[in-house]
Amino acid sequence: MSTEFTEWLRERSDEQLRALVTVRPELITPVPAHVEGLAGRASSPSAIGRVLDRLDRFTLSVVETLVVLPSPVDQRALRDQLARALPEGVTVATLRAALKETVERLRTLALVYGPQNALVPAPGVREILETPAGLGPPAVEAFRHHPAERLAELVQDAGGESGDTRQALAELLGDREVVARLVEDVSPQARSALNELAWGPPSGRVPNARRQVRAESAQSPIEQLLARALLAATGDESVTLPREVGLFLRGGRIHRDLSPVPPPLDGTGRDQALADRTAAGQAFTFVRAVEELCERWSADPPGVLRGGGLAVRDLKRTTGLLDLPEWAAGLVIEVAHAVGLVAASGSVDGDWLPTPLYDAWRVKSTEDRWVTLASGWLSMDRVPGMIGERDERDRLLNALHPDLRRSSAPEVRSTTLGILAAAGPGVSPGIESVLGRLAWEQPRRRGGRRDQLVEFTLREAEQIGMTGLGVIAGHGRALLSCGGRSGAAAQALAPLLPEPLDHVLLQADLTAVAPGPLTGDLRRWLALAADIESTGGATVYRFCEQSVRRALDAGQGADEMLAMLERHSATPVPQPLSYLVTDVARRHGRMRVGTASAYIRCDDSSLLDEVMADRRAVPLRLRRLAPTVIASKTSRGTLVDSLRAMGYAPAAESLDGDVIIAQLDVRRTEGQPVPRQPVTFTGPEAEVVAAAVRAVRAGDAAHLARRVPVDAPAGQVPRSPATATINALREAIRQGSQVWIGYLDSQGNATSRILEPARMEGGYLTAYDETRAAVHRFALHRITGISDVE
Repeated sequence: MSTEFTEWLRERSDEQLRALVTVRPELITPVPAHVEGLAGRASSPSAIGRVLDRLDRFTLSVVETLVVLPSPVDQRALRDQLARALPEGVTVATLRAALKETVERLRTLALVYGPQNALVPAPGVREILETPAGLGPPAVEAFRHHPAERLAELVQDAGGESGDTRQALAELLGDREVVARLVEDVSPQARSALNELAWGPPSGRVPNARRQVRAESAQSPIEQLLARALLAATGDESVTLPREVGLFLRGGRIHRDLSPVPPPLDGTGRDQALADRTAAGQAFTFVRAVEELCERWSADPPGVLRGGGLAVRDLKRTTGLLDLPEWAAGLVIEVAHAVGLVAASGSVDGDWLPTPLYDAWRVKSTEDRWVTLASGWLSMDRVPGMIGERDERDRLLNALHPDLRRSSAPEVRSTTLGILAAAGPGVSPGIESVLGRLAWEQPRRRGGRRDQLVEFTLREAEQIGMTGLGVIAGHGRALLSCGGRSGAAAQALAPLLPEPLDHVLLQADLTAVAPGPLTGDLRRWLALAADIESTGGATVYRFCEQSVRRALDAGQGADEMLAMLERHSATPVPQPLSYLVTDVARRHGRMRVGTASAYIRCDDSSLLDEVMADRRAVPLRLRRLAPTVIASKTSRGTLVDSLRAMGYAPAAESLDGDVIIAQLDVRRTEGQPVPRQPVTFTGPEAEVVAAAVRAVRAGDAAHLARRVPVDAPAGQVPRSPATATINALREAIRQGSQVWIGYLDSQGNATSRILEPARMEGGYLTAYDETRAAVHRFALHRITGISDVE
């Protein structure tokens, strides 16, 4: 850690220190004891790497330029170097204004310190930026593993007079005329190899990189470069381009192309109002898909795999039920799980079931339900787009699998949507434009996986309703700005949502047409009493014997069902539908199934005669107990399903003889889940920052005011009787004076100490040791004697 850097931090005002710890809150977690501790933490590799990751390309390029140029750097020289890489259309005036703001920002971040005419990178920055701007290490570092004999040969072949040190070789390569001559001496193939390394990456792999070769005996292009120190061997099969050679090949430029302004977001122009309506329609559809998922899993939950997650067959079945592509169904499942609407009912061999939180969620307004889902998607660390991929051990990644977590996912989503918001109203940027802008804003966080996360984000944002036609919607922008904690997004979405209908159109072919979205109660009732035949602009429900029986099993009566249909139908109830309901209801429950293991009870003995005579009943192991009772060794549920498959309509009954009503919406996980809260940390509060700075200042004042150790008096260590020693120590404590003692250390060596005794108890003396500048406890039996300091 540099002393100059520590002093520069100490000279910063309280306001500047508050600005530093506000943008770098990790520096006060915990609060350092003094400014020296703050400087040490600010220059640690982890802290520097974290703040460099947050820099845009231009700001990072300024830091790289300061690292490459000899320190200290005048701001004019810095500007001149950066101006050499400006693209066409960017003026020096624009660069001057951007550079002034950037340097001030780097000072605020404590990545650069010093005045404008002597800028210096903070300690630790050079070590983190190993290859700044794609340049290799300086020659002094590149040749650090070469023996002196080899260095002498390289100096001689490079045209030097004498020298066997890295510094002598570095001075040669620092001379542009020498490097120009060396490059001219090699073959065109060797120069082509240099040009490939010039703009980075500066390293490459070659066999036998440490071969001993001289300029006159070099045969291959690589040997020509190694013999003239234009390449440095850094390993048995690795070489690197020295920084001095790289700068020469670049013509003295550090960067090839550098712009102080971000690249424009090119895209298709859309009508913002149309985009908002489209996004609102997607938001409504997504909310209904989550509700449909929870309702379906309430009645028929899929199992939890032993390794965690959802089986492939269950995902495909859910995909068919929701009538969505597989990736979109996976998104619905993952978001429902992220916000706590779906959870596993047990750790082993459990089921994926809705949670009690779902019952509270589904009674909210559609806009509030969407805000819950979209906020959960923004903050969740799971990546639904990876469903179906394989991990590094070639294991399939199922939906809800624990390995779908990626810690960078929330940050990528918020950054990507922030770029869409920056494009302006009605602009739909293309994927390449978004990736280019992201590469400029976060150049150190690039990679194939990150680009894939951006593509997933754009696709999922459209499916959820954050964007419409590729344009971020007004409610999406509101949600992004408030972090999901405000009702602004719900207020913006509410006017755009379709008004739920409370009626359907009943038709004579036993179907009901819903011309639009239905109210929650009506939709749930229709899902119970009918099967969905088709979806789209209008949803078509079909009534059949099984669906009507399903409603009867749930406690509905024929009169209640017909009354419900009449109340919510815009057309009269068709006669075929009325006949279907009354006929199924007339036959429903005539046959009763209980537990014997199970039994069949029916007042119509002829009906039981049919069952006993049916060959399909042989596996049920039936036995006639009475004219109206048949016993079976199968379970009640199996018996009911088997009789229904044979064409009968039995009803299950309890031990008391009452009909069991099948409640399809009561299956829930045990306990209340705790949904993940959105990650909305925006920095420490102003009061915390001010208190931390005050604590650092106070600790630094105490640190600077500490006493320095003093030398012990010369001569023999004091010796005195134990009683006299104790009495003298008590008197020193009473008067607050200093004493000179002899003390035996743990090895039995006699040492001299000058003490300010504070208290004496339990066979120990607590005192401030002037010779050590610290408070210590001394064992009384080890004190050899005492004398006055004077």
